[in-house]
Amino acid sequence: MDFLPVFLDIRNKICLVIGGGEVAARKVSVLLHAGAHVSVVANELIETLEDARARAEIQYIAEPFHPKLLDNVALVIAATDDLSINQRVSSAAQTRNIPVNVVDHPALCTFIMPSIVDRSPLLIAISSSGQSPVLARLLRAQLETWIPSAYGRLAQIAGKFRHQVKAHFKHAENRRIFWEKMFRGSFTERVLAGKEQSAEDYLLQSLQCEKDQSPSGEVYLVGAGPGNPDLLTFRAMRLMQQADVVIYDRLVSTDILNLVRRDATRIYAGKERSHHTMKQESINQLLVRLAQEGKRVLRLKGGDPFIFGRGGEEIETLASYKIPFQVVPGITAASGVAAYAGIPLTHRDYAQSCIFVTGHLKNNTIDLDWSTLARPNQTIVIYMGLLGLPILCQQLIHHGLTADTPAAIIQQGTTSQQRIVTGTLQTLPALTEEAQLRAPTLIIVGNVIQLHEKLAWFTPIDSGASPNILPTKTQT
Repeated sequence: MDFLPVFLDIRNKICLVIGGGEVAARKVSVLLHAGAHVSVVANELIETLEDARARAEIQYIAEPFHPKLLDNVALVIAATDDLSINQRVSSAAQTRNIPVNVVDHPALCTFIMPSIVDRSPLLIAISSSGQSPVLARLLRAQLETWIPSAYGRLAQIAGKFRHQVKAHFKHAENRRIFWEKMFRGSFTERVLAGKEQSAEDYLLQSLQCEKDQSPSGEVYLVGAGPGNPDLLTFRAMRLMQQADVVIYDRLVSTDILNLVRRDATRIYAGKERSHHTMKQESINQLLVRLAQEGKRVLRLKGGDPFIFGRGGEEIETLASYKIPFQVVPGITAASGVAAYAGIPLTHRDYAQSCIFVTGHLKNNTIDLDWSTLARPNQTIVIYMGLLGLPILCQQLIHHGLTADTPAAIIQQGTTSQQRIVTGTLQTLPALTEEAQLRAPTLIIVGNVIQLHEKLAWFTPIDSGASPNILPTKTQT
């Protein structure tokens, strides 16, 4: 985050604009709309500003800029085409700790002007941190079409009853849940339809029916997918915004965690080899305790919670305590990572079945049904197999697969840090060690690997590769 988004109250305060051209006129318009008293410093004014001056909407100062003009000023905007003037304005304002914006020069700014979607009192500000104002304006244009103008009235009506709702509910959680119900239901639909009195009546009737009892807790067991936030489900996103507490795993990416409601309490419960922040039994009991306290608890797991995620154990504990819960599937690593690697898990010419296993080491051994795995025309997907990769490859060869069976390992699949190493059962362990791959990884074994180079479509941002060429290391 390059800039902290804030909203300034400049009503009835003096704001100074340096410049009299079209850019300055646009800034003056925004400041006037926000209720400021605007003074414009310039040698001359364009017609728009002259009209504003004639209507006494602005004060015109026809003299060169000097620091004395900053006395009693709350905010400054420099909008001239003279860099030296803009630099002097910025320096003088910063010396006095006055917020200053220099148009098209982020390095000289202490604040920047965003693109605004105005549904007053509801405001949405979009910023590119000064890197691409045109992109911010294009996004604003899209939001303008998506957000009905009546949302301003919706916010006003909600504000009208805010204190009444606060007085009714002494528990903040109940107030939040009540407003969520209103904004997602008939109250909002009536406002959008122009039936404002009906909406107010509905809100009051709903309020009278709500009891201010201790909030009842619930647990949301949500699959976060393999790492790319674009692969989250709509339901996952909705519940991530409702939760009071989030308990998350090591495999949940920062990009996904940032989509959780910002004021939700975050608890890390990640597990790494030989280092468990919490034992599974402790996590189970934590979910129960928080729900019993009336919290809406988001249990956020990488991939899918029911595929090597121990989600079944967690909801079994919740069920035994009669804790309400719901489960939201996620895209498991097998399907997500394979798709982004250009490796179909099944294919009419290469594999008619697919099997998922975990390659987790225990006492330096892996206990799997090797004879079932080592079958022709089958794809094997191995979770948590990085450390046991040499043993996995040896055992598959020992139980019938040929040494030249294609195999691949993918690190941080679906994300901008995705790396792929392909080889054979014989060569993959050495190639992986040479590439210094780190968890999380996924291993895929089978003839479908032969399609990787032909079907590769995803280019990781950090790879520096040309389109459709993945950062792959191959040896056969």
